[in-house]
This record gives sequence, C-alpha cells and structure tokens, in this order.
Amino acid sequence: MRRSIAVLVAALVGIPAWLRAETPPARPASVLDADPAYHLLDFWLGDWEVQTNDTHQRDGHDTVERVLHGAAIVERWSDADGSEGRSWFYYQRAEKRWKQVWVTDAGGVKEKEMLAPLANGAVRFRGKATRLDGRQVLDQTTLTPQAGGTVRQMIEVSPDSGATWKTVYDATYRRGAKP
Repeated sequence: MRRSIAVLVAALVGIPAWLRAETPPARPASVLDADPAYHLLDFWLGDWEVQTNDTHQRDGHDTVERVLHGAAIVERWSDADGSEGRSWFYYQRAEKRWKQVWVTDAGGVKEKEMLAPLANGAVRFRGKATRLDGRQVLDQTTLTPQAGGTVRQMIEVSPDSGATWKTVYDATYRRGAKP
C-alpha cells in the first residue's frame, strides 16, 4: 500500500501544475493583440446571414473568425445554392498590408490586397482575377460597416485597368446564428 501511495505521489509531482488544476491557466495575450493593424477587420468578425441588396433575397451564410491567435482571419461562405468558398485574410507586417486569398468549390481563385483604409471605416481589397476564358480583370471588394451592426459588401470588376467599374455583387450582412 505504501508503495502505491509513493508511486501516486511521484506521478502527481511529475505532472505540471496546470494539468492538475481544475481549469488550465489562461494563455498569455498575443503580441498581435496590442497592434491595431490586426484589428482593422474586427467589425466583420461573426456569423452572418447575407441578403442581396437588389432582390433582398437570402444569398447565403458567412462565418468570419480570427484564427492563429489573431494572426489571420478565415471566412467560410455557404451560398444559398449549396456552393462554398473560403478566404484567408492575413496581415503582412513587413508590407504593413492585409492580403486575401479566396477559393471556391468550383475552382475560382482570387488574390487581393488591401488598399489604404477608407475614411468611413470601410476597407477595400483589390487584385487581378483571371476569368475562365483566360481574360484578366481587376476585382475589388469593399466592406463597409453600417449603422445597426450590419456590413455591406460590394464587389466590382474593371476590364480596363480601373478606368471603369461594374458592380457584380452588392449585399448586406446581418448577424445571424450558424445554420
């Protein structure tokens, strides 16, 4: 019996204190928490029900969350028709710029980088998108925080290097539960 108690005590002493505690210790705050650049897209974090602004029909559900202790943001889009897309947003410290990679289940890919933040709290990402026929267009997405906690997303394309723009998507994101 004494040997069993001695083995148990030796085993418990060898286990780190946080494993023996009822709750593990809090993880130290990330150095990224103190850098305001990593919080520029905080207004867009959450679960969203999305409705187009032209037809006012439900277009899908979007979950946008911080990952890797705030080093990146992942967007998980589920379209009303069942198709899906994923985005990774990350802050490139050396360039002091946010970047985005968007991929769909149909094989569509876009890579964009953020232009300077806009005065109204909005952010705009721009990059070249290659269409299925091989033509390239400029593609830009503007995310604008709205009154009442909604967010407007507008996607525009330009076939002429930015001389003219055509809106191809305009929607409002409203906070909603996960489907």
